[in-house]
Amino acid sequence: MNAVLETIVNRNLLKGKSFFLMAGPCVLENQEMGFEIAQKITEITNKLKIPYIFKASYKKANRSKLESFTGIGDTIALNMLEQIGKQFNIPVVTDIHTNEEAYMAARHVDVLQIPAFLCRQTDLLVAAGKTGKIVNIKKGQFLSPSAMEYAVEKIQSTGNHKILLTERGTTFGYGDLVVDFRGIPIMQELGVPVVLDVTHSLQQPNQSSGVTGGLPHLIDTMARAGIAAGVDGLFIETHPDPKNAKSDGANMLPLDQLEGLLEKLLKIREAIQPGK
Repeated sequence: MNAVLETIVNRNLLKGKSFFLMAGPCVLENQEMGFEIAQKITEITNKLKIPYIFKASYKKANRSKLESFTGIGDTIALNMLEQIGKQFNIPVVTDIHTNEEAYMAARHVDVLQIPAFLCRQTDLLVAAGKTGKIVNIKKGQFLSPSAMEYAVEKIQSTGNHKILLTERGTTFGYGDLVVDFRGIPIMQELGVPVVLDVTHSLQQPNQSSGVTGGLPHLIDTMARAGIAAGVDGLFIETHPDPKNAKSDGANMLPLDQLEGLLEKLLKIREAIQPGK
């Protein structure tokens, strides 16, 4: 495991350091876009000394409408993710949805991500754990933070203790989510680093159009609140042109706004950890 990943999964190493960042597009749309975003974010995070994992889904399995964009092809996208990691010397995370995908994706990426809707799927969690990769489990929108104890136990049952938990909001009515920031220290008590998924927490799912809405103007507020609450890492989907993104454009951060946001967040981190 490289130094970045070792720091990210070890809360003792994280203490006193910057938060880490998982960021990138919702899904790989084409060859050029993935490399462009990875290069820009790598430059920013190197400058700001923020540990960075490139994030992109190689395919989107959870779509409201049948005709929604799901990806450019599994093999093509996974190979692209692997090449991005090698070219920029950065770890990479992607979503998986089935046991078979766990083993397939593990050959190309460093971190396997369990989508929130699948966080109770025992066979999937066990398969992910058995790969030996870091596993990032997103908390279900329908679960309490303390209930994630059992998801953690499923991964640990395989002998794999490289686990992250991600808060991404809780269902509030039929078309909105809320974040209970008490959940961050509650999940940290399970002994694993906790991430705040800033952009998905601002989704407005199940819209009548069949396309998820969002509140991107609150990204700054959500991220600042997460850092103040003591999260270990942030998850932010970003795109050069969110209005024309093929997935989740309604809640993504414009790429040209990322550096300014991170600079503000570092100041908050320093303020709550003076002298670190």
